Amino acid sequence: MTHPAPTDPARTTPDGRTVLPGQRPAPGAALPRFTVAAPALRALASTEPSPEGLRLVGDIRRSKRLLLLRAVLDAAPGPEAAEWWGLLEEAERQDPHAVRDVLHYPSTGVWAEETLRRLHAPHGPAPDLGHLGALAVAAALRAGIGFKTTLRPAHGRLALPTLGVLLPERTGPLALTERSWDTGDVLPLHPLPGGRTSLDDLDPYRAPATGHPAPVRPARRLTPKGHKRWDTQWAGALTLLERYDSARANETARLLRCVVPLGGGSRSSGATLPAAAGAVLARGQSPPALAATLVHEVQHGKLAALTDVLTLHTADRTPRHWAPWRADPRPLEGLLHGTYAHLALAGYWQRAALYGARGAWAQHARIRAQVAAVLPALRAHPRLTPAGREFVSGMAAAERAMDELPPPGHQHTTARRALERARRAWYAAHPELAEHAGA
Repeated sequence: MTHPAPTDPARTTPDGRTVLPGQRPAPGAALPRFTVAAPALRALASTEPSPEGLRLVGDIRRSKRLLLLRAVLDAAPGPEAAEWWGLLEEAERQDPHAVRDVLHYPSTGVWAEETLRRLHAPHGPAPDLGHLGALAVAAALRAGIGFKTTLRPAHGRLALPTLGVLLPERTGPLALTERSWDTGDVLPLHPLPGGRTSLDDLDPYRAPATGHPAPVRPARRLTPKGHKRWDTQWAGALTLLERYDSARANETARLLRCVVPLGGGSRSSGATLPAAAGAVLARGQSPPALAATLVHEVQHGKLAALTDVLTLHTADRTPRHWAPWRADPRPLEGLLHGTYAHLALAGYWQRAALYGARGAWAQHARIRAQVAAVLPALRAHPRLTPAGREFVSGMAAAERAMDELPPPGHQHTTARRALERARRAWYAAHPELAEHAGA
């Protein structure tokens, strides 16, 4: 099936190198069409990792990011933006991987969306166009090319995405060269053990600054003790993922570029922001809890990518649906996201239980009962598109397939009975929403 979506405005050479576009598209030009093949849609609907699903998510993220950056450059006034883009192109010729990593780093998306909003807003704060220079400098430093440029640090520091923060000796404009990172006073980004994932407690765009509730407020710079604690929790979570569900461990490694630690007062254990594709916001927690959080949040990122190119429903944002994992009513979009993430969790805990993890069968039974209770309302919803019905049917098939390996005893039946009592109590507290119980 084919649907409108962003496509990659760059061209790709035969050796797989992405060449940054040099010609600006006409403002407001119609987007090409993005094809979502049926096997990829079915694979994503199941939540199970697959080459087709991973490839689709990656393609969508890259296309959206480059189109967004192109839009920022088109709207940016003055010659500096063109100069910095030229530096990015020069760095790309030397080390395309380094440039891709900088441009597709999660915080770059947050900055680009915020900058584009500010560029088109008649009032409000000025856009931070200097951060485009920081992107170019980070790419040039990583590519190892010679360069000279000048940037203005903010609040006594210059954030360089994927690298960390440069601390100037004095205030005012800062002259930068290829030796600035090696010879300056720096706070490097903290690498988590076991892969390419970083713990980002430095980048000013690691989460949106305003307009979001307290559960997604990022923590301030952690102490060395805090970094060490995260290293231990992260290594333990990866070990459990590899042990219980190696496919999801690989998916996490492929799709997750950084973890942003949440502040100590955060009410949420984890969050995913569509603007920051490839990032998970999470609070410090035990390895078993962190492993489950990663499984849960990676699904939100996958579904966010899919819905960038595929309309699954036409419902509004009115909160009217019961979600067993929440006390408040949810809009259809939130219900769909929650069901999808919990379906993956049910599968993860089932595999953990088969491995022999303590308490895993109870977790599986509880979460699967929640998913099974919600799926009929989703499938019957009149505002689903044909693609949405196909997607939800794929989710339902994945839930039914769990019958092949049921929990021992009566755990599933007990969980369903407990959930039915909770459902009746919720609708008793929200009688005005009873008409939406089946849709």
